[in-house]
Formats: sequence, C-alpha cells, structure tokens
Amino acid sequence: MSAAAQGTSKAAHSDVGPRKKKGPGALATAYLVIYNVVMTAGWLVIAVGLVRAYLARGSYHGLYYSIEKPLKFFQTGALLEILHCAVGIVPSSVVLTGFQVMSRVFLTWAVTHSIREVQSEDSVLLFVTAWTVTEIIRYSFYTFSLLNHLPYLIKWARYTFFIVLYPMGVSGELLTIYAALPYVQKTGLYSVTLPNKYNFSFDYYSFLILVMISYIPLFPQLYFHMIRQRKKVLGHTEDYSKVE
Repeated sequence: MSAAAQGTSKAAHSDVGPRKKKGPGALATAYLVIYNVVMTAGWLVIAVGLVRAYLARGSYHGLYYSIEKPLKFFQTGALLEILHCAVGIVPSSVVLTGFQVMSRVFLTWAVTHSIREVQSEDSVLLFVTAWTVTEIIRYSFYTFSLLNHLPYLIKWARYTFFIVLYPMGVSGELLTIYAALPYVQKTGLYSVTLPNKYNFSFDYYSFLILVMISYIPLFPQLYFHMIRQRKKVLGHTEDYSKVE
C-alpha cells in the first residue's frame, strides 16, 4: 500500500525538544541527507526511464520492463527506513513504517516479480507511476527538511499530490493482485499442502485475497490521516516540523 506519512522528515528536528538525546546527531543527520538524496535520485532515474521508454515505443504498454531493475533496487532500499526507526534516528513507529514499506516490497517481489504474467498489465504501470511521483516528492521533502530549508512548493506538493496519487496507487496495486490470482491458483505458487513433515499448510491464493481485503480498513485510515495533516500544514501557520 502507498506509504502514508512516514516520519523521516522529523529527523531534521529530532535534536530539539524535551527529549533531546546525546549522540552523533550531526552524523545521523548527514547520513539521512545522503540516504534521501540517493533515494530521490533513484526514483528520478525510474521516472526518466519511464518517459524515455514511452517516447521510444510510442505506447505505455510494457513500460515496466524498462524500469524493472531500478524499481526493485530502490523500492527494496526503503527497508532501511524500518532500521532508521528501530535504532531511533527517525522518531517514527517501527510497526507503522514496517507495514508501509513491507507492503510495497511484497507487491514488488512476491507479486509482480514472482508472477511474470502480470508484468504486462496496465495496472502495474498505474501503481509504478503513482509510486514514482510520490517518492520523488517524499524524499525531496525529507531532504530539504533535514537541511532546514524546505521550499513551499515541495511542501505543498507533498500534502496535495497524494489526493490523486494514493487512490491511483492503491487501485493499481489491487488490480495487479487481482490479475495475479488465476495464475497463483493454477500453479500453486508459494502454497504448501498437506500432508508434509511439518504438518503445515499455506494457501497463497487465499492469502492474496486477505491482503486485498485488508485495504478496506487500512487505506481510508492512511488517506484521511494525510488529509488531516494537510489541513495542519497548509491550512494554518503552525510549525510543519511537528507534522509527519
């Protein structure tokens, strides 16, 4: 599912406040700046790859193959965000961040990579495009926040583009999982049947259905959370450093 409001942007302000911690704050900040710059550049590479492939082919069909490798690399690189929360250099929930990151990594590897038949689906391009624009904005937002020099345009884009990008990304994700179901059912991919020496069974087909159902309660919570954050950041003159 599309990442909602991870707290990397708070890192720029983690050295102030009632719970100021001793330690290599400057070093952690420098590392986070480098990480976010690299991730911004990576998603820009993906965006350029999509545009170049479209111009070369004259069609949006099958563009996934032109950016498959960098997409896997940089989306998997987001796993470091969970580590950032776990070690405390970013004051966000490990559980929430873990869920948001793992949901995308799961879709990248356990669905799109594993089931090649869905890679040509238009729905894949739908969520890849949404992810790409979202991540370029998000990592740029974090970078400039860490440097205490956040342009209003990036702040506005961070809390405005999601209104369209989140539903777009979720639609692409759900349609891709749905398209994968027949192939999973036919091949028994990742499923474990009884009897076996571990006395354990797992039906990947049913699991994917449960994943789709989980979007029903989770997406509205994440979406309206961002709506509330948008009102705080853009609707008032409050310090945006206090907002995720």
